[in-house]
Formats: sequence, structure tokens, C-alpha cells
Amino acid sequence: EVPLVESGGGLVQPGGSLRLSCAASGFTFSNYAMSWVRQAPGKGLEWVSGIHSFSGSTTYADSVRSRFTISRDNARNTLDLRLNSLKPEDTAVYYCSSRLLGLWGQGTQVTVSS
Repeated sequence: EVPLVESGGGLVQPGGSLRLSCAASGFTFSNYAMSWVRQAPGKGLEWVSGIHSFSGSTTYADSVRSRFTISRDNARNTLDLRLNSLKPEDTAVYYCSSRLLGLWGQGTQVTVSS
């Protein structure tokens, strides 16, 4: 069983929106802070956003603040990332991750292009 499985990526025009989801299994999801991390073509990993386990408090990279929204549903063991006002520079593979557990999903591709 794969602990983290992302979905929802795709091709979108600049200014468009996408919703990424991450399904968690095999661990007590509600106990752990979760993050979204991305990797653009030819670049290193970039942390995008994080959310606390219980309080739901959120943090964002400056590059996505006010455009992306992270959320979680501890009852359904899911982590979401809403991407609005997308730019070509948001093109990347997006991963959900638990840093504490060292878990990563397989990633989902987001391509922003006209």
C-alpha cells in the first residue's frame, strides 16, 4: 500500500486553476503536519506550503502566497492544494509529503501553458 498518492494535476492555461489531492494511508494522518513540495524541470525541490496536524494553521512560500490554498480533512485522510491564478513558472511535479515520517508521494504533474 502506497502511503501517499497524489492526483489532480494536468495542463492548464495561465490564469487557470487546479485542485490537487493527496490520499494518505497506513499511518495516523491526523497526527502529522503535511506539506506540498514541487520540482520544476531542471530545478531542485521547492517547498510550497504546509499545514499543521491539529490546528490546521497554514504556511506558504512567498511565490504562491495568496494564490494557493492548502487544506486537510483528517476524517478522510486527505490533503488538498488549490492552485489559482496559475503562472507558467508554477509548472512542476507536485508532491505531498510528511517530513517527520520521511514519506513522499509519487507526484502529480502540473503544466501551465497556453
